Amino acid sequence: MNTNNLPTNASLSGKIALVTGASKGIGKAIALSLADAGARVIASARSPDLLDAVVDEIAARGGQAMAIPADVAEESQVDNLFDLIDQTCDRLDILINNAGMGAYGQVIDFPIAEFDRIMAVNLRGVFLCCQQAMQIMAPQKSGYIINISSVVGFKGYPNQSAYTASKHAIMGLTKSLAAEAQAHGVRVSAVLPGGVDTELALNARPDLDRAELLQPLDIAQAVMYLLSLSEKAAVDEIYIRRRNARPF
Repeated sequence: MNTNNLPTNASLSGKIALVTGASKGIGKAIALSLADAGARVIASARSPDLLDAVVDEIAARGGQAMAIPADVAEESQVDNLFDLIDQTCDRLDILINNAGMGAYGQVIDFPIAEFDRIMAVNLRGVFLCCQQAMQIMAPQKSGYIINISSVVGFKGYPNQSAYTASKHAIMGLTKSLAAEAQAHGVRVSAVLPGGVDTELALNARPDLDRAELLQPLDIAQAVMYLLSLSEKAAVDEIYIRRRNARPF
């Protein structure tokens, strides 16, 4: 991944970064970008084989990474994830909450079990990881939590009610956490992508022209921008739309 266009102060040498949902798509692109900038990356997702491939790719590029498989919807697995971070690292500087899932259909007959699973992964998982990260970052008086939301964090589309509800909820969580974390020297932001060329987006919006979709690297570069900000600057949210989508 070419990081020549990243801000010159985006070096993350010595930083410890956790990326959930790091096995593919947006999460993988973010993990690679963080490692390219010098961070030691902890890559987490539910697929050990895919995670190992990401770690191997980072190592081949001269970066540092380790894989810790976890399902963020399961509290015990999140506890184990952060216990291992505590055992192997002396701090946590960056948390990227990217793990997520989608399921689609009209409200009238949408399966409640699917609704519950979406909320467990997309909202409960983010809450659990934020909670654990704050327990590390608050005493440090430093850290950055970036939640990957979606355009449906402030918009709504047909057949996406459950997914949209989860992403709206992430925005509420992000706003409240940012207010709480500020007193501890911890920054909290949200990145809200439009359609990205991933399996999730293609399932959600089969009507979109794949050639017009954002790329995972576009989202990774937004994350790197946030991490490049000086200690005097903060950006609450970044909405990235497809170029051909309607402005504003």
